Order: sequence, then structure tokens, then C-alpha cells
Amino acid sequence: MDNTSDIRLHQGELYVMELIWANEALPAKDIAALVKEYIGWEKNTTYTVINRLINKGAVTRSEPGFICTSNISKETVQKTETDYLVNQLYDNKVKNLITDYIAKQNLTVEDLREMKKLVDRYL
Repeated sequence: MDNTSDIRLHQGELYVMELIWANEALPAKDIAALVKEYIGWEKNTTYTVINRLINKGAVTRSEPGFICTSNISKETVQKTETDYLVNQLYDNKVKNLITDYIAKQNLTVEDLREMKKLVDRYL
């Protein structure tokens, strides 16, 4: 897949991607062992998820050792998922997301000051 910016990942795929991003390249057997330890999935479940990631173009597998490497950065996934969220739930307006977030969170004055600094930086 040439356009990795269109790849959307579900939660299980994100678990696997986090491991790959943290290690740059990882054998599938190591991914399966880590996922078994921390999430409890069986090896076959993890391999199914890895194969889905390969089919989506998010991961490349190389031999020997079924080494998995990422074709997509975490930042790209974050942007894709944020854009999808804003589009689907907030009428494609970031302002609506931020307004809703501020209204519904228990933010401290310091949190709000930090957010204001970020906004001011881009004005």
C-alpha cells in the first residue's frame, strides 16, 4: 500500500504496533510472547493481527525470523485517527472537539494555562 496515511488501526493492532515502534524491528515470536505476557493473547491471535497489519501495509515481514518492521509512523496513525474522530464526531471542526473536551474534563487552571500557551504559540 503506497498511501500509509489512510491506514486505520483497531486497538489490538495498536498494541502490536506499539511494540514494533518501540523496538524498530521485532521477530513475530517475540511480539507474540510479549503480547501473551501483557494482554494474554494466544500466539495464533497475535499472528492473525500481524497478518492483518501486513495486509493493510502497516507492517513488512522479512525473513529469516519473521522480522516485523513498521511502514507507518506513530505520528501518522495519531493524525489519521484524530482526523477521523474530528470528522465523525465533531462535524469536521477541531474547535468542536476542543470545546467539548474542555467542557467535559476536570481540567486544572494550570492545564488551561498550558493549553492557552499552545494556542498563543500558533497565533
